[in-house]
Amino acid sequence: MKRRRFLTVGAGAGVSLAGCVSYPSADDGPSSEALLRDAIETRRHLHDLRARRTLSVETPSDTVERTERVVRQPPAKQRLEVLESTDPDAPVGSVTVTNRETTWEYNPEEELVDIQFHGAKVDADRTLRVLESLLENYRLGYEGTTTVDGREAHVVETRPPIEETGRQLNLVVGDTTYAVPLSTDDLEDLEVTRTICIDDEYRYPVRERNEVRDGGEIRYRLTVTYEDLAIDEGVDSETFTYQPPADATVVTDGTEPEGIFDSIDEAEANVPYELPEAAIPDAYLLDRITVVERAEKYGGVTTTLWYNDPNVVARELYIVVREQGRFDPDVLEEIEIDSRTAYYRDGRIQSIFWDCDDLSYEVSSLVEGEPIREIAASIGCP
Repeated sequence: MKRRRFLTVGAGAGVSLAGCVSYPSADDGPSSEALLRDAIETRRHLHDLRARRTLSVETPSDTVERTERVVRQPPAKQRLEVLESTDPDAPVGSVTVTNRETTWEYNPEEELVDIQFHGAKVDADRTLRVLESLLENYRLGYEGTTTVDGREAHVVETRPPIEETGRQLNLVVGDTTYAVPLSTDDLEDLEVTRTICIDDEYRYPVRERNEVRDGGEIRYRLTVTYEDLAIDEGVDSETFTYQPPADATVVTDGTEPEGIFDSIDEAEANVPYELPEAAIPDAYLLDRITVVERAEKYGGVTTTLWYNDPNVVARELYIVVREQGRFDPDVLEEIEIDSRTAYYRDGRIQSIFWDCDDLSYEVSSLVEGEPIREIAASIGCP
């Protein structure tokens, strides 16, 4: 589940930063851009990760810290177990487990398990996007080496452009976005830095520190450190499912899928229409097919065929079949595919929508440049 938390940094907050280029480093050493590119490539092809993660949040009035056991299989699967904590929102014993279909959140103080169903969740890799944003938009500087958990790591300091910071600084840690309000009218007093320590062997971030300083005084600091890091050593399949304690109260959110299937034939036997056999690029494999029964105005019986590249994190596309259309032609670009009118949406997700007889179709991709027009043409009007 994506969380958003707001943190108070006190009065006198603002930003004065400019530019998106490298600035002088404290040391000659590897290129900061090359280190970030290496980290992006590691993340892009990462299969699994295990670590002990400590998160510390400091403000002038308060400090909270928690230590978690983290297991991840990007982009969708994660298990967090809180081992130590002074954070009232995450008591010791809290567990969060998520996969492509379901998230379980266990609060031991309330003995409550919240189960959220994700019948149509798109699994973008937010960590990968943060790294890409740092490389593309921030000023970078190499600051030498340090030791994290007994391992050598390269220190890259980054500084955001003004237009990205604005009146609020958003920091992404795992699936949580920390929003730091910057509320003063004086935009010249603060210095905002984001320091990344990239492990020399893995070429992967093992520490991140975000600081907001006012005339040298720390107004806000968030530090995330990974210890006992293990990459691509394998994870048990049971890791990303959760069995609630017998005495826990269980509540549910979202629409539970009518079914999750491994093949088109299986899914087709459970829906009132035929499913398309589309021409999908060779790198993609069918991951699953989800069927969700919604109210008619939300699409009716909706089937989503999910395809991903098993060798590249978050390289995913999907095909949706609905009994009722869920797109607005007035806000989309009208295009033509094989003499048939369709509608294109650009942005973080590229999509093509069209209607055919009594059904509505969608082809979408999380990756820019994928041949969604060709895929749509291969489906046509079955």
